[in-house]
Amino acid sequence: MRNRDGLTLGYRVLWRLNWLLLHVAGPAEQSEDRDPRRRLERERAERVARYRAEQAEG
Repeated sequence: MRNRDGLTLGYRVLWRLNWLLLHVAGPAEQSEDRDPRRRLERERAERVARYRAEQAEG
């Protein structure tokens, strides 16, 4: 089984669907701090980092 960095299948599917919908029908490209797609990416990266930190602790 491949390591998914603590992200469940449901989370990954919904995240990708949400990201794609924002890409196709979302707002025009905005600054880095206001872009909803970038916000999704930052939140996902934070979740993965939190999971990896928990794994490193033991």
